[in-house]
Amino acid sequence: MKKGPTVREMEIDAAAARPLRYQKAILPMGEAMAMLARRGLRPSKARLDLPFPENLDEEKLDQLAGLLGHYAFRLFLRGAIQHPEGFTPEEVTQYLKKSQSRAYAESLVKLGLAGKPSPDRYRLLRTAKSFGGTLEWYVARELGRRFGFDVAAGVRFHARGVGGDLDVIAAAEGKLAYLELKSSPPKNLEDREIAAFFDRVQRVRPDITLFVVDTALRLSDKVVPMLVAELEHRRGGGSVAPRRIERELWTLTPHLYAVNGKLDLITNIGRALAEGLLALAPPF
Repeated sequence: MKKGPTVREMEIDAAAARPLRYQKAILPMGEAMAMLARRGLRPSKARLDLPFPENLDEEKLDQLAGLLGHYAFRLFLRGAIQHPEGFTPEEVTQYLKKSQSRAYAESLVKLGLAGKPSPDRYRLLRTAKSFGGTLEWYVARELGRRFGFDVAAGVRFHARGVGGDLDVIAAAEGKLAYLELKSSPPKNLEDREIAAFFDRVQRVRPDITLFVVDTALRLSDKVVPMLVAELEHRRGGGSVAPRRIERELWTLTPHLYAVNGKLDLITNIGRALAEGLLALAPPF
């Protein structure tokens, strides 16, 4: 029977081995990013796809965030982004009155984000592929401003075998929240997107997770059933009983919530985060 190396031989081999290449320490850029690094990930921020420069004057960014607080403006800007060649106010969305769309278009002109090639046409001065990046920027900004979270949007976390980015992560009170944001209507949601979302949740293991759909439509018709089905599948068939907290704010577990944008998107998100933090609190 062949003998293995002695302790002395193993120590000599280990001492002679070439050391691993020194890796420069990650600068986490805030507590939320640091919490990902502590989970064994290598987080980095992707450049957000925005129809405006992030270094825009702070006062103008505040004005833009104020406009984004209105669901009607988000519908308008989503449509404007889909017309990079230019648009008339009535072209961008069928859900607003022409006068309302025109007022929003003029607001973009005043902010220096749109021009007027002709009296009746407007064009965004900076193009974006979709509204998703703007939604991430807005939600992250408001979580920091209204609730004091340390936030990051558009986060690549480089987990092997797990696709997609983390739309928004937020840290406070030693807890990590992950928000998946959907800017398109629920009818466009596919099973593979739900599965990929749960893959990210399982790898990151946030304390609170929100699935946020920026719509005024009901989540109970499609979104909640899809989340329930995937969660039950991953639990091996164990039943999940979603509970409505109010309106279209749902809890699937004490740590997983579904939220829509009716009335006030950020207020709805804040309520879900509050429910999650309270669920994590110790009992009396």
